[in-house]
Order: sequence, then C-alpha cells, then structure tokens
Amino acid sequence: METDRRTRKRKIGDAGEDAACKLLDREGYSVLLRNFSCKIGEIDIIAIDGRHNILAFIEVKTRRNTDFGLPCQAVDREKQHKMRRCAEVFLLRNRRFTMLQPSLDIIEVLHTDKGIFARHIKNAFGEV
Repeated sequence: METDRRTRKRKIGDAGEDAACKLLDREGYSVLLRNFSCKIGEIDIIAIDGRHNILAFIEVKTRRNTDFGLPCQAVDREKQHKMRRCAEVFLLRNRRFTMLQPSLDIIEVLHTDKGIFARHIKNAFGEV
C-alpha cells in the first residue's frame, strides 16, 4: 500500500492548482504546463487562451480562510518580479509562443469546508 507523503499544506496547494486548472478549462484556456521551474523560481501554470492569443503565466494562491487577507494579496512584489523573470526565461526557451500576448495572472482559491471557490485575476500586475 502506497502512502501519500505530501504535507497538509502541499495537499491544499495541489487541490488549489487542480481547481485552477478546472476554472481555466471552463474559461476556454488550454493548460500547457504545470510547475514550470528555472533557476529564478517557478510558475504554477502556463496556459493558452487561443481565442484572444494570450499566453497566461499564472500564480495560484490557495487559502483555507481569509484571516490574513485574500489569497491574491500574498503575491508580493518579489514574487511578481520572479514570475516576470521566469516568464521571460520560458519565452526565451520556447520561441514558438512569442507571437502570443503574455499575461501575468493570479488565480486565488479558497478551499473551505463549504467548498472550493476560485477567481481568475487576469493581467494582475502588468507586462512581461
């Protein structure tokens, strides 16, 4: 019998990413990649909105409550800077996507006893 060795925090984070992918699918996005990492950091989800020619670089923030604010408020300037730099690295490595308009997005997820609620904040902090 295999045991799940993920921490409680990691399980909540994974559930948040799963919820984010479902939301993106409902919005018409195609998830290209999850957990892209480079020396600078990581991007949780990279997705394409083919209808609008957008390549979205998405940070997913999941919380169990709003005691410390909304999940999106946890994306500070340092994380924004790292996301922007990681997006640049991705585009340098994958030039075929440079014709798409890049967008730095956040999907915030509340994972409560009453259910999972997700909100997509598009172009949350400017240009790549």
